[in-house]
Amino acid sequence: MPPRTIRPADRRHHWKTRIKNWLPVCLWASLIFFFSTDHFSFYNTAQFFGLVFSWLLPAIPTEDVLPVHGAMRKVGHWAEYFVLAVLVLRALSNETGKKWELRHAALTLVFIFVYALSDELHQTFVPSRTASFGDVMIDVLGGICGIFWMVWYRRGILTPLPARIRE
Repeated sequence: MPPRTIRPADRRHHWKTRIKNWLPVCLWASLIFFFSTDHFSFYNTAQFFGLVFSWLLPAIPTEDVLPVHGAMRKVGHWAEYFVLAVLVLRALSNETGKKWELRHAALTLVFIFVYALSDELHQTFVPSRTASFGDVMIDVLGGICGIFWMVWYRRGILTPLPARIRE
């Protein structure tokens, strides 16, 4: 048999698929990088959350807003990396054409950890930001939760019970 060659149309389709898989990952990673800038420092987001809380809960004292603001920032870390893990796992699964492999989860987790470390390293160069290994651990936890969510979603565990019963 002659060696298999890739036709130009197949090559174009391959690159379109690869862009479709990885562009959301790159865009979301860029958004996380942007969130690590001075624009989203504790001081700048405190002003925003202060306005929101004073509008929603006018009787709340200012000193009670700060712990809630800090907690919301940590939830933001978790959510950013939850979404990143879902996007990376989706891209890896689509690349191989397989729904689930343990290797995909391991690669996703490694990527999440390395990107979280690099994000915190980036924050050391931003004057109004500080790096925290605790934030890396929150990021990794968000990534782990995203991986589990994708596994459950792909296996149909997250579909509503009536839909599962009909099948």
